[in-house]
Amino acid sequence: MTSHGTDTVFAGSVPELYDTLMVPLIFEPYAADLAARAAALAPTHVLEVAAGTGALTRRLASDLPDGTSIVATDLNRPMLDRAAAIGTSRPLTWRQADAMQLPFPDASFDLVICQFGAMFFPEKHKAFAEARRVLKPGGVLLFNVWDRIEENAFAHTVTQTLTGMFPHKPPVFLARTPHGYHDPAVVAADLRLGGFSEASTCATVAAESRAVDANTPAIAFCQGTPLRGELEAFGPDALVNATLACAKALTREFGPGPVSGKIQAHVFSARA
Repeated sequence: MTSHGTDTVFAGSVPELYDTLMVPLIFEPYAADLAARAAALAPTHVLEVAAGTGALTRRLASDLPDGTSIVATDLNRPMLDRAAAIGTSRPLTWRQADAMQLPFPDASFDLVICQFGAMFFPEKHKAFAEARRVLKPGGVLLFNVWDRIEENAFAHTVTQTLTGMFPHKPPVFLARTPHGYHDPAVVAADLRLGGFSEASTCATVAAESRAVDANTPAIAFCQGTPLRGELEAFGPDALVNATLACAKALTREFGPGPVSGKIQAHVFSARA
């Protein structure tokens, strides 16, 4: 799928909705998973790229020893500002930075880590090459990407619903970008192009997404992600109508009370 002009727009109310709704809905289980994997590597200098609103950053700050330095970066200033405003359990460095052109010297870190950011990189192998450049010899790149959308229940239902509402120009941000980089073979090939000559490892991790009712994932996906921009382009009432339609579809699929659905991601580790 080709990219869309709104795919990387996290502005306005999106950062707040993303943090308050999307993070507990789908990101927290994987932040805990990545932080545990990071802690097992015992790094001393950590760079996080595409930190978003800081879901993983907060776990790293609490799970890694106080002596471990952490630099958290993101290209999107509103998202980074939201992360910094929430804060962490101990001091760390926040810095706006492009993963495709990192402002750090060669061999500066022994761990580069990224939660669900690689899908947004315009040229994946170049971002991996930058991670490789700033890693010390033997350092590790650790990151995750979402599996295909069919393995992620709420996102799949939302996308199917919106495709039915807007068949002539389906708003498929979720399938196109967050779930569009799901093939482990493609990711492994990009890692090799980025200079990671050693074989990378890939683990598939399933978890459960839970919410108090179907309205929460409907609002989260439609209004707390760049999908919002696609929907707003259909007219002044499109966002509200789409959110309501998704809430109804999610209720039909998962029930009228508390809802839960499968989520699944791939976790990659590559050594410099």
